[in-house]
Amino acid sequence: MVGRIIHSLECVAEGCAWLAEKEPAFARALPLCGDLPLRREEDGFAALLRAIVGQQVSVASARAIWGRLESLGLTEAVAMAAASDEALRAAGLSRQKARYGRALAQAGIDFRALRDVPDAEVVRTLVAVPGIGVWTAEIYAMFALGRADVFAPGDLALQEAARMLFGLNARPSDKVLRAMAEDWSPWRSVAARILWAYYRVAKDREGVQ
Repeated sequence: MVGRIIHSLECVAEGCAWLAEKEPAFARALPLCGDLPLRREEDGFAALLRAIVGQQVSVASARAIWGRLESLGLTEAVAMAAASDEALRAAGLSRQKARYGRALAQAGIDFRALRDVPDAEVVRTLVAVPGIGVWTAEIYAMFALGRADVFAPGDLALQEAARMLFGLNARPSDKVLRAMAEDWSPWRSVAARILWAYYRVAKDREGVQ
């Protein structure tokens, strides 16, 4: 069963109101965070390829590599599957990421069908592809599919934000944060947006860039 889909900023605002009433910490955080972004993107091959490109590189580097892939026409599955090692290296992809990109292109994922399956099945389908871990699959479900009740507890910024906001002695593990987030259902992806925004605010106050 597919739950609520976030289509608009009004959906985000509805989730914020629910979370603020449910959890006092979110009520404290929201006035500091300003307006939260919608953060929706088009689903499909390109969204996942962009996530692979961005793994373990800076935002600027990821943008530069993506721009080269676009200029070479390599952001479509057919083109990626047929691309040579030389072409992918010229675009800035490492050997490993080139392999992941081809694996994704050859995986035969029915991206349209993913829109209509439960969150857990989305994640299972995507993590079967080399180079796509649980974090990437959950981020795809949140922002490409708009799932309202998906969280990404493996995200270090979410872990650190939870530590600061909830006054924890240490950064919670993936397992611990996943358990905490159960209380934020059915708006866990909005809770993630709040925590990401709070992380930026808190780090700026500490003078950390």
